[in-house]
Amino acid sequence: MIPMSLAMTDSIYKVLERAKTIAVVGLSDDPMRPSHGVSAYMQSQGYKIIPVNPQIEETLGEKSYPSLLDIPEKIDLVDVFRRPEFVDEIVEQAIQLKIPALWLQEDVIHEAAAAKARAAGIFVVMDLCILKEHRARFR
Repeated sequence: MIPMSLAMTDSIYKVLERAKTIAVVGLSDDPMRPSHGVSAYMQSQGYKIIPVNPQIEETLGEKSYPSLLDIPEKIDLVDVFRRPEFVDEIVEQAIQLKIPALWLQEDVIHEAAAAKARAAGIFVVMDLCILKEHRARFR
């Protein structure tokens, strides 16, 4: 567990603590894919996972949606497992939906899209693994 003094200043801790529902863009139904393992871990930690992948019907016991715009419930955090060239469209949808936080997984780097999201008031984490960051703070 993270010391309380650090928790007060750790913005990633605060985002993970506040988030209840995570939309995972690019979530695969293949258990061998990183998106599946990371999402299964986050689900095991009490987060509601909403798959966003037009190629699948469901995974991890949850219905999959073609895009963020199709999700009928409030999203606290968008976790992105897509190549950088797809991030701009995801950011546009996150801005439209007023989603408070965007997480770009390891090797998903798009500085311009991240800057656009931040300018719209979205908290952005880029090039970090949500599982590793969660484990580091909530063990």
